[in-house]
Amino acid sequence: MDLQAYYDRIGFRGDARPDVATLVALHRAHLLAIPYDSLDVQLGRPVSLDPAAAFDKIVTRRRGGWCYEMNGLFGAVLQAIGFKVTRMAGAAMREARGDFMIGSHLVLLVESQDGAAGSGMGGPWIADVGFGDGALEPFQLAPGPLSFDGYDFRLEALDAQWWRFHNHPAGGAKSFDFIVEPADPAVLQEKCDWLHDAPDSPFVQNLICQRYRGVEILQLVGRSYRQIEGGVRRERLIDSAEDLVEVLARDFTIDLPEAAGLWPRVVARHEQVMADAAAQAAAGSAEA
Repeated sequence: MDLQAYYDRIGFRGDARPDVATLVALHRAHLLAIPYDSLDVQLGRPVSLDPAAAFDKIVTRRRGGWCYEMNGLFGAVLQAIGFKVTRMAGAAMREARGDFMIGSHLVLLVESQDGAAGSGMGGPWIADVGFGDGALEPFQLAPGPLSFDGYDFRLEALDAQWWRFHNHPAGGAKSFDFIVEPADPAVLQEKCDWLHDAPDSPFVQNLICQRYRGVEILQLVGRSYRQIEGGVRRERLIDSAEDLVEVLARDFTIDLPEAAGLWPRVVARHEQVMADAAAQAAAGSAEA
């Protein structure tokens, strides 16, 4: 793990120590520098749970990544610095789809040298740079409201085992659940493969990129390009393959000309979603 190359990638300057201040600084810098990028799924390219592969993609080739890559890389960096890191199997949108979603998200439990019990620093911490538009900073494993740069979140204890992270109201995904225990790598791999290959996977169905740009959140879902700031959402439709490539490069720092080849799929998916919405509206009117 070439830590200096990673620090250069995210613009981190300073002495990295296994303490809370370093954890917060790295977490914030990572999210401000590196976009959430699931384009390899749309392009049919393999993805990996290996942090070394994530380093090559995100640091060396200066791409973004999705949760397994973003949190996989971040966890490996933290471990190299001296943090204790536990990789946990999260379940994105488990509240809607149930336990089937266990392993669909990778979450990190982080313990620092100054954040242990009795230290006054309130550890352990949940670190997550892989939810796209989730919390900019790590947060303590304790129920209650959270707020970072004007975006409001909440961590809820569902029962004796399960926790639920509630995203901000304009978030791309509403929530994820997790249990505080080490993930079974086989469970993560199985769900990673499903998300990459299954016809009903949201990443197979939709081109998805997200990032923080200062206090602004950018979301690209198919043709829909959204800019969120201060509770206000501006939205427009991408109008061509050239527009798509330009937005990816200019606003998401993803230089990927071959994304132009995805345009027919993006348009077809948009038309399908619009047709489904119109059918549902018509059915609702008929019932009324």
